[in-house]
Amino acid sequence: MFFFSLTYKKPLTEVQKFLSDHNQYLDKFYKEGKFVFSGRKNPRIGGVILCKAANLKEAENIYHNDPFYKEKIVNYDVIEFQPTKSNAIFKQIINDK
Repeated sequence: MFFFSLTYKKPLTEVQKFLSDHNQYLDKFYKEGKFVFSGRKNPRIGGVILCKAANLKEAENIYHNDPFYKEKIVNYDVIEFQPTKSNAIFKQIINDK
């Protein structure tokens, strides 16, 4: 599992220009079963995504598709982790292959 922490490098006016494209990117990887959740940070300085990827290379290939990344609007900080404790619902999500 990978936790993506996105931090805006440009003003919200620039973010807004690519928000529709970013949402299409999110939709694509939700449909592929790669994203578990995503959302804005509060205050609105970026966002977060929980990604199911087999390895770091796959995770990088996924976030390199983000228009925010391509347009240099955000920095992606990537944390790889192995869930060791969770509730029953989350266990179903992470064990679904």
